[in-house]
Amino acid sequence: MLTVTPTARDYFARLLEEQPPKTGLRLVVRDPGTPHADVELNYCPAGREAADDEAHDCGSFTLFVERDSSAALSGAMIDFETDETGGELSIRAPGLKGRAPGADAPLSERVAWVLDTRVNPMVAGHGGRVGLVEVTEDRDVVLQFGGGCHGCGMVDVTLKQGIETQLREAVPEIRNVVDATDHSTGSKPYY
Repeated sequence: MLTVTPTARDYFARLLEEQPPKTGLRLVVRDPGTPHADVELNYCPAGREAADDEAHDCGSFTLFVERDSSAALSGAMIDFETDETGGELSIRAPGLKGRAPGADAPLSERVAWVLDTRVNPMVAGHGGRVGLVEVTEDRDVVLQFGGGCHGCGMVDVTLKQGIETQLREAVPEIRNVVDATDHSTGSKPYY
């Protein structure tokens, strides 16, 4: 079930007052169930909703949810928190990016999940990316750095204090974390 708080309803109602009559909102999830999932919330002019959209009556407007996005938005909450600068809209959807693999999942799957959901969002701000090369039989995690991380002078710090810490917290049975990247060939390192 999707919840729209009263403050979010009021916020949307004020925005929609400036739109043509009977304009609603439409919510769509892109790449649901993956670490790359994202939510799009747009105006939906009258008659532009899809035939199979789920319609949520929000009083002064209708929120349409794309049918294929409903499962990822189960238990989601749309809220608007006011502050001195106006406020902030938040959409919290616990199932948006899927679920972390269970403790019984293969080690490589659990490591890849941590890289995709924790590490890569962290290094993306520097134009970087970290990929899993392999998990050896000895439980060593072999990584390949790309983008701004390829050739970066801070890669050792990122590896030991950031990535290895995140991996050990989530997957404690790994033995070592190893960088297999030839950093001398990096063409656009961040540092």
